Amino acid sequence: MEDAIAAVREFNRFYTRLIGALDDRFLGADLTLPEARLIFEIASSDRPVAAELQARLGMDAGFVSRLLRRFETRRWIVREHGGADARRRPIVLTDEGRGMFDLINQRQRALVTTMLERLAPGQQRDLIAALGTTTAMLDPAPRKGFAIRTFRVGDLAMIAARQSILYDEMHGWGRGLELVESEYTTQFLRQFKPGREQCWIAEAEGAMAGSVMLTDESGNGGDGLGRLRLMYVEPFARGRGIGDALVGTCVAFAREVGYDTVTLWTHAVLTSARRIYAGHGFQIVATEMHEEFGKPELGETWRLDLKA
Repeated sequence: MEDAIAAVREFNRFYTRLIGALDDRFLGADLTLPEARLIFEIASSDRPVAAELQARLGMDAGFVSRLLRRFETRRWIVREHGGADARRRPIVLTDEGRGMFDLINQRQRALVTTMLERLAPGQQRDLIAALGTTTAMLDPAPRKGFAIRTFRVGDLAMIAARQSILYDEMHGWGRGLELVESEYTTQFLRQFKPGREQCWIAEAEGAMAGSVMLTDESGNGGDGLGRLRLMYVEPFARGRGIGDALVGTCVAFAREVGYDTVTLWTHAVLTSARRIYAGHGFQIVATEMHEEFGKPELGETWRLDLKA
């Protein structure tokens, strides 16, 4: 915990210095960072009222009121008529206010562009993912948006690493699972059958949020047999329906390309995943204790008949 506290505080100091958050004249304009944030929210909203702005920014109501009075004095905003309570009167930018917003918006875009130009495209993607993951981890507000795409170069190694780390933390499965994960992903890449096999990646806030894959098991129990593998969801992205969407995507693909049956291997301790499988019609057909991951675990084989 102490290391995490120190790291967060150090980053806070670095970032406030980087963006000039403590400057009296933010981006060289005649306003501070809180004022810039407030004018941005007004410009980005449809006739907001003071109470909405205060709640959205998490600022003290009295502080927001003082800033709005300053904006009025500078003729950056006007409050529309409609009631005696100024906090409930819609706020709109004047031409002068819109000009100030455009100025700081352009300068901020230019500053961020300069920062990003030093980064290669891959580094920019890494930055997007890191910022998204950080936001999701630290912001308690529920988030629902995510996207599912097919795999690209580097994804399979990340899947093996993330699942190995997460399941070691949660269940102590250690290097035994890491070996299995590495074998699965290497075999998938080496023997990939386009049109018959696929791996899907869920992304949320620009970061990998989960995965699932389907492999062709023809010759290992029938020409129409597919296997669902490596389904997981990152802790920061749980509660959004990502696991259900990944399994649904996998099953829909299996139907589309003509599989008769889909099977999978999971464990009794993975209760969330088991609920998702059951919800899509999978049923347990066999169980067996094993110590492949260094400790006794109850493994389960599930099957889904797509021709039923």
